[in-house]
Amino acid sequence: MKMAHPLVTVVLSVRNGAADLPRAIDTILAQTFTNFELIAINNGSTDGTAAVLDGMRDPRIRVIHQHDMGLPGALNRGISLARGRYIARQDHDDWAKPTRFEKQVAFLEKNSDHALLGTRAEIWVGDRPTMRAHDHPTDDAALRFELLFDNPFVHSSVMMRRSALDVVGVYSTDPVRQPPEDYELWSRLARHYKVANLPERLTTYREVPGSMSRAGATPFQERLILISSENIAAATGQSAPTTRHRDVAALTHAAYHQVSRDADIESICGVVRSAADRIQVAASGSDVAQRAVARIAALRYQHAQLGGNGGLSSGIRSRWARAVLELRRRAGAFRNKLLRPTGQ
Repeated sequence: MKMAHPLVTVVLSVRNGAADLPRAIDTILAQTFTNFELIAINNGSTDGTAAVLDGMRDPRIRVIHQHDMGLPGALNRGISLARGRYIARQDHDDWAKPTRFEKQVAFLEKNSDHALLGTRAEIWVGDRPTMRAHDHPTDDAALRFELLFDNPFVHSSVMMRRSALDVVGVYSTDPVRQPPEDYELWSRLARHYKVANLPERLTTYREVPGSMSRAGATPFQERLILISSENIAAATGQSAPTTRHRDVAALTHAAYHQVSRDADIESICGVVRSAADRIQVAASGSDVAQRAVARIAALRYQHAQLGGNGGLSSGIRSRWARAVLELRRRAGAFRNKLLRPTGQ
């Protein structure tokens, strides 16, 4: 018997993932928070995925079989069918720790101004743990600053407020804007609501060799730069990106061919300072200022690479690189100091 009013709807889309799917679903069914439904969408699979899903007997699971609509289209269909107040994402090959939903629901129930909540995540390669983790920032200000440049959320860790999606829209299916469909949606949410990550590693993120985002494919990089430049423009009060905003995004991702020929590093750094100042105003105690210093140092280093033989010497570039690493270390230490009094 299905729950009439689940508080959480879990949306999972899978295409040809029969081998990994059972364990991923098991980690959802084992959650300490039980008032949820799981919408599992077989998105045009040609392997044994359909049989795996049809064999699931838990009444909280709703199975949808459809032709391949692409990941954003499939997720949007799942959201349209959702009955929960909160939308949780789960990938077919990642795992959730048992208390993930319990802690996320508790946070969102207490913080009505937050619309997006992720968690930190362990990184595994297949079935092997690594020494690495996605320990992204946890507070709204730091996350809004990092969203200017890249995606500081693990997609399969997030829980979203359904009412916020009704306001900003769901995943973009525009091929010019996705993938990264998750970064694009988080960016829109963060312009209207607060966002956060829980400090615990409540998700196991399993890397798949050759994935699009890790391979650095040029079309993916171009879309990443587009979204980044839009975020930077919005953070500085502009309705659309200018050349300076695009230069910041292109330098950040080492897309030197997209940097304007007359790119001025001081103007570029000024854009980052302006964005950081606007975010910092409403978030005293945040480490955004330290993050901006580290980001500007990295941009100066990247800009120096444009000079070729006429740019900085290898020795100076090496010192810049060391400076960037040190600034990032200091920003991380400052963040940990801020978090320590709250026990995070």
